[in-house]
Amino acid sequence: MLIVMLIGVIACNDTEENPKISEAKAIVQEGQWIITYFWESDNDKTSAFSGVNFEFASNGTVTGTKGPTSNTGEWSVTGENDDLYFNLVFTIPANFEELSEDWHIVSISSEKIELDHVSGGSGGTDFLTFEKN
Repeated sequence: MLIVMLIGVIACNDTEENPKISEAKAIVQEGQWIITYFWESDNDKTSAFSGVNFEFASNGTVTGTKGPTSNTGEWSVTGENDDLYFNLVFTIPANFEELSEDWHIVSISSEKIELDHVSGGSGGTDFLTFEKN
């Protein structure tokens, strides 16, 4: 009987979400966000996203909209303890594809999300910042 109860407790702990992940997801889903900084491969690419509003839905989709044009991708927050990752996947267009990474969350607040990603091939670091619109 004791073994069954221990297995149940362990199983429950495995399915519970890290509170920091839950908090980050809640922040991301609140309102619209804009990219205020995007540095990739030693180039400032922020202007490619000028005027684009991003909305992160609870079902894991993200939509970037500028005027009548919308581009949809997927997002998630993963990690363990204090090491959290903001995962973005876009398949089109090319400039949105560049956002597709497992970004390390450097800092997150209700107004600003700062991310970085160390490139596997070149070892360079890319940076991405979203701010509440």
